[in-house]
Amino acid sequence: MRINYTPWPEKDAEEFKSKGFWIDKELTDILCRQSGQRPESPAIISEDVTLSYRQLESYSDRLASYLSQRGLEAGDTALVQLPNDYPFYVVYFALLKLGVVPVNALFNHNKDELFHYADQLRPTLIIGDSTQALFSDSTFTDSLQQDLDLSFTLLIDGDRERSLRDTWLSDNDNEKSFPERQATPNEVAFFQLSGGSTGTPKLIPRTHNDYYYSIRQSVEVCQWDSDTRYLCALPAAHNFSLSSPGGLGVLYAGGTLILAKDPSPSTCFPLIEQHHVNWTALVPPAAILWLNAADNKAALASLRYLQVGGAKLSANLARRVEVELNVTLQQVFGMAEGLVNYTRLNDDAWTRHNTQGRPMSEADKVIVVDENNQPVSIGEEGLLTTSGPYTFRGYFNADAHNSHAFTEEGFYCSGDRVIQTETGHLIVVGRDKDQINKGGEKIAAEEIENHLLSHPDVFDAAVVSMPDDLLGERICAFVIAQPNGTTLKPVTLNKFMRGKHLADYKYPDRYELVDTFPKTKVGKVDKKSLRSQVEEKLASHKSSSRTSV
Repeated sequence: MRINYTPWPEKDAEEFKSKGFWIDKELTDILCRQSGQRPESPAIISEDVTLSYRQLESYSDRLASYLSQRGLEAGDTALVQLPNDYPFYVVYFALLKLGVVPVNALFNHNKDELFHYADQLRPTLIIGDSTQALFSDSTFTDSLQQDLDLSFTLLIDGDRERSLRDTWLSDNDNEKSFPERQATPNEVAFFQLSGGSTGTPKLIPRTHNDYYYSIRQSVEVCQWDSDTRYLCALPAAHNFSLSSPGGLGVLYAGGTLILAKDPSPSTCFPLIEQHHVNWTALVPPAAILWLNAADNKAALASLRYLQVGGAKLSANLARRVEVELNVTLQQVFGMAEGLVNYTRLNDDAWTRHNTQGRPMSEADKVIVVDENNQPVSIGEEGLLTTSGPYTFRGYFNADAHNSHAFTEEGFYCSGDRVIQTETGHLIVVGRDKDQINKGGEKIAAEEIENHLLSHPDVFDAAVVSMPDDLLGERICAFVIAQPNGTTLKPVTLNKFMRGKHLADYKYPDRYELVDTFPKTKVGKVDKKSLRSQVEEKLASHKSSSRTSV
């Protein structure tokens, strides 16, 4: 079965191949190359497990064989939720080998998100981890079967029956017994998750050709090789830590990938010291935590380069990162939909500190436009639109959204407000879309509003961002109660929202109960005014706190 997706125009596809951007190889080539060239070199280090390239190849073969024997085949879909541990990569390559197309949910996604993905994909395979509450017993998977009428193979990493690791750690003489199939480099390899502005995340189809190019080009820009020792401290499934260059970039370069369960200094500093890590990546809130814990600088002696992305890093913090952590900073501004921008390792200090990089490929097309889709001048703020050999052409099963997510020329409208410099570097100003960026996690205001509106005593709701020193932005929900005499309280709303089983980062951090919403001249809720209201309250609170001290 073929997964439907919006392809690149044939003319563009031919150009990408003729120029060597697309090489008509599947992502499995990453592992195949290295297991042949350096079979005993360490590929992944995770807690007390060190996996060689040969073992990673063998384990993924065994899992692919197990799944094939249970009827999984090319074109089937899978829902996977695994933490930062080596099984994530075993599963990733096993599914690639079979041609099974997964979506890799982030580990902090909850019941609501996973139901949404399962409803879209109708997976025939579900893989989870027993340390995650959803998979600690059969309640969640039973509800998937009953509520969505699904039938699937289930594997759990942990102590439950049908343990995932048993499929590759038990004796298995015939470890490659899955059928050979014709390579499909132009087909969907897996789905990434959007940080969209409407509803729960949309699915982004990534093909072998486009994603492999993104990985290879990222490795070239970052100059990675077999000496690269990269600490993956952010969620392994996230596009930033998967391919920019991330875990897959390490394996393509023949380096060593070290996995951390979280980005805290207490977790990461000992791993950096023990395994001589020289590269890692963080979001700005984690970088701040590292700066505050930089007393133990000796533990970071091997660290040479630190990427920061996911949200804008202020110039002041950028300078502090380089000085206090004694590293070269590389700012990364990318999107799961495609375009990735890097500051280069030889960029001057001003560029490293004040910009979020420039496109990594000569084939990336970036046009900054005004509200009428007309190009603005260099140095002028506008909306980022882009196309290229690794920027997708449409969300999965989302024709209505796709109709306004792209220009007539096929450029993706990212919703980012940027300024482009003379050198082509981008300075991120903010978002045009109705979205909150909470420590690098993108939350659609509409999704949270819809949940609030399902409360019987809520008449209307408007969700906006509010500034936060650590996370950049947090969530503020303005709520109007139904005119029925019921008194709403923040604690009541919070309890109601917690019952929605969302990812933890999606719950409002503040509730403002109001009688009316300010409106724009065309009658829409004036969210700019609401943001100003909460900013003024926060500033007033800070001021009074300082005065009282």
